[in-house]
Amino acid sequence: MKRPARQYKGQVPTDIRLHRRSRTLEIAFDGEERFELGAEYLRVYSPSAEVRGHGPGQAVLQVGKEGVGITGIEPVGQYALRINFDDGHNTGLYSWELLYDLGANQAQYWQDYLDALADAGYQRDEEPPQ
Repeated sequence: MKRPARQYKGQVPTDIRLHRRSRTLEIAFDGEERFELGAEYLRVYSPSAEVRGHGPGQAVLQVGKEGVGITGIEPVGQYALRINFDDGHNTGLYSWELLYDLGANQAQYWQDYLDALADAGYQRDEEPPQ
């Protein structure tokens, strides 16, 4: 596994914007880094036990999430977001550290996901029109 591109160093978000139409979450950190994270990407990398399992090797590959959207976001204390998806999923807290990691390493993690889908024999559908 490759090393993360950039490391989280306690940055906190300075701006968080949900773009429902484009199904993206835009998040800026105090280190002046800004990431646009798609709903599908956030959903398949959910920190919930439903996705990650309860221990090593128990992760469940998420399929059929191409058209998922985000219906809302809720702050949790001063450290995380709860993301509500339109497929009913809303468990798992996206800590600032996790969101930074997902942003900084998006290209690699997305490719890892596409590779896992291919290995499982799943053909990803084209995204529906916006």
